[in-house]
Amino acid sequence: MSELTSLVDWPELWSDLIRLAAAAVLCGAVGFEREHQEQSAGLRTHMLVGLGACVFTLLMTVLVSLYDADQVRADPIRMIGAITSGVAFLAAGAIIQAKGEVRGLTTGASLWLSGAVGLACGLGEFRIAILAVFVTLIVLRGIKSLERHI
Repeated sequence: MSELTSLVDWPELWSDLIRLAAAAVLCGAVGFEREHQEQSAGLRTHMLVGLGACVFTLLMTVLVSLYDADQVRADPIRMIGAITSGVAFLAAGAIIQAKGEVRGLTTGASLWLSGAVGLACGLGEFRIAILAVFVTLIVLRGIKSLERHI
């Protein structure tokens, strides 16, 4: 057991666990709403997208700390672009065009947002992640109700 204790940075492990859990829970809230609306991408998909973005962000922070020197330049913005592009590719898969009608745009957008929430959680920006999910749920539920009344 002492060997394991010496190999693991426990405070960092807990920090990473909190970030991953936050990404799963927050993206799960958006996914639950999509699941409740019987959309193709629901709870598990949104959670996995958020977790994936969070893991890539955590890895980016490790790489930046390892290789940020005069000879090697780390560019975290490129990693954010890569995460965004990857999630956008998945979101595009949720969008279907059939018989001249486009469906799944809102679900595709919510997947893209889950990637951003996962990224925010990976950076430890919980305030931004929580606010983004809060506003997203208002848009998904509140605006739909408003549309019905109009």
